[in-house]
Amino acid sequence: TKTVGEHWACATLARHNWAPALTRDGIARTDILAVGTHLAHRPTVEIQVKTATGGGDRTSWPLGGITQLVAASQHEWFVLVALPESPSEPRAFVIPRDHASAATWVVHENWRTDPTAPEGKRNAGMSQARIRLIIWQGYENSWDLLGTPTSEVQVRLPGWIRQRAQELSTPGQF
Repeated sequence: TKTVGEHWACATLARHNWAPALTRDGIARTDILAVGTHLAHRPTVEIQVKTATGGGDRTSWPLGGITQLVAASQHEWFVLVALPESPSEPRAFVIPRDHASAATWVVHENWRTDPTAPEGKRNAGMSQARIRLIIWQGYENSWDLLGTPTSEVQVRLPGWIRQRAQELSTPGQF
């Protein structure tokens, strides 16, 4: 599944005039380096690919551990690939790393602190966070964003996430 997602992302990048190269295993945070040869300033982007089987609304990616690290540059991205059964086409969500980090934290904390959950049932740590496809819909097929510094990319997360982030960061909330 991992290999299919990475190779599909490379092929799709090439179709969007990027020159992608898979990195060797062991390079933290980056599965693909790509150069925007079609852009005058020839930006290089670092992409971490995560692939999940499915493709419907219940599709989710385990993002807890890897998103705890915030971006080290203005060019770090996630490409989340939803891989349905063949012959259906994969779906891609192109997300700035910091957007993915923030959303993963907020969604996990929202789940963990849900007052309607039975006592003791919400004790999984951040490293086990799984985030569903519905959170990323605003980023679907956003390949055109890749040439933009990530700090300039408009947040496309559902509105409730921003509201919940403000609630969770209010002093005395916990």
